[in-house]
Amino acid sequence: MLDDVASLTLQTAVHGLGVRQQVTADNIANLETPGYTARNVDFEASLAAAVSGGDPTSAEISTTNSADAPGINGNNVSLDSEIVTATKTGLQEQLLTGSLTAKYGLISTVLKG
Repeated sequence: MLDDVASLTLQTAVHGLGVRQQVTADNIANLETPGYTARNVDFEASLAAAVSGGDPTSAEISTTNSADAPGINGNNVSLDSEIVTATKTGLQEQLLTGSLTAKYGLISTVLKG
């Protein structure tokens, strides 16, 4: 009951967003580190393909280096971009966890009778 495609998709997406939040926090923490290359997280296309294949848990969460041009110190972290990413990711996490909470609430109601 808790391992249906919808629940697994939501759980996998929340995990991917958690990874993105961690990478974003790492990028912000290294804002002034000379030579640091910002990283990005992508999982949405892989998750969509995995859902189409019937197994959302097989989605790949990939981390890649940012292709943005580095500044004078060789660091390419953009604080503005990272804050937007953190805010967007946080809102997405709230939406998905709210959906999971509502789904589990319905299941709980049904089980209680």
